[in-house]
Amino acid sequence: MADKPNAVPTSLLLSTSVVVFISGFLLGIYSVRGYLFISPSLASQRASNYNDPLESEESDIDDDTILDHAPNWANGEDADRRDGLRASKPKKGKKAPKTAEEDKPAPQQQQTVAEGSANEECKLVLVVRTDLGMTKGKIAAQCSHATLACYKTLSRAAQRNLSSAEARLLQRWERRGQAKIAVQVKSEGELLELMAKARSLGITAEVIQDAGRTQIDPGSLTVLGVGPAPKSLVDNVTGGLKLL
Repeated sequence: MADKPNAVPTSLLLSTSVVVFISGFLLGIYSVRGYLFISPSLASQRASNYNDPLESEESDIDDDTILDHAPNWANGEDADRRDGLRASKPKKGKKAPKTAEEDKPAPQQQQTVAEGSANEECKLVLVVRTDLGMTKGKIAAQCSHATLACYKTLSRAAQRNLSSAEARLLQRWERRGQAKIAVQVKSEGELLELMAKARSLGITAEVIQDAGRTQIDPGSLTVLGVGPAPKSLVDNVTGGLKLL
């Protein structure tokens, strides 16, 4: 009886097939992704992805300077003035802004500003100087500084007495959308006049003084924040100004 050739075990065939299939699959994936064989087009695409784009011509950031930053919440007004984010000394020929104590409205004015109508909308108006030639990015940064400065001023007053009129005003503004509107003026004088008028009505008003690290001269007054306060009162100050 002739001997039969040795039969290959079924398990060995299955194991070999699985190994070949997995190896081929992984080889295909690595090839497609360019880990093994990199085509010239894929190589150029990868190189372009790793190269940073050129800086925009409108960028107001210098390589060897530090970005302007928002007012420091922890250090308070002294740090803000040191970093050039609040007006400290006006230019010659301009009337000096009043001190915090001089600007503090009478109790009756505070009550009127903070209360107003219980259902009246509250808003913050950002008055931007257009004569400085600031780019859009610079204006956005300065408006952010002014918003935070006004919020800090009102928040400090509210923290001294959580049941005060300021606390209720701030709460109403925060809960009803935190309305903000940007308008424009064409000179520093207009900015200072609006600040004085707002403070005379008991409305929070903070002006931002630029540190001069990028586009404009150091000490330039850039943006005035008026509010948050009831809409009717803020309109008495900024209602006649054009939108930015």
